[in-house]
Amino acid sequence: MSHKLNPKQALFIAEYLVDGNATRAAIAAGFSAATASATGARLLRRPRIAAALADRREQLAKKLEISAENVLHGLAKLAFYDIRDLFDDKGKLKAITELDDVARAAIAGIDVQGKRTITKIKLADRGQNLERLGRYFKLFTDRMEHDGKLSVDDKLSDHERALRIAAILNAAKKRKNAA
Repeated sequence: MSHKLNPKQALFIAEYLVDGNATRAAIAAGFSAATASATGARLLRRPRIAAALADRREQLAKKLEISAENVLHGLAKLAFYDIRDLFDDKGKLKAITELDDVARAAIAGIDVQGKRTITKIKLADRGQNLERLGRYFKLFTDRMEHDGKLSVDDKLSDHERALRIAAILNAAKKRKNAA
């Protein structure tokens, strides 16, 4: 889709896609630094710019083959790696070239002494990635979700229904206050 943008707006979009910082993007696009925060926020609300950003994001996702499935696959690698895959049968650290994709993905950082001696390996935070997967699959939430249907027996009197609803609301209020 073609969006009619002036050169500053086009540059703002390109810069915004770098890091998602509207203030920095506005300054880089040539807008006043003194009002860049307000300008960036205003530009993001413009329908043409919002549509152009959405199009560019979609183009980038296609080009980089980013999909929900790929993101979930990457999170699963980081959440379920097996530390034993980094070592050989004798307990010695394998060479990087010998590691499989999952083991390599699990490495968040390496400290090297000299030219080749690995002294420390930092691994991906499994807990953080398990939490991300859990949130995606709604295994735990910070709020209650309701489908709008009451799960009460049709034979209940209005008074009994009111008591059940009050109990549900009280329980939700207690959970909220406990958090």
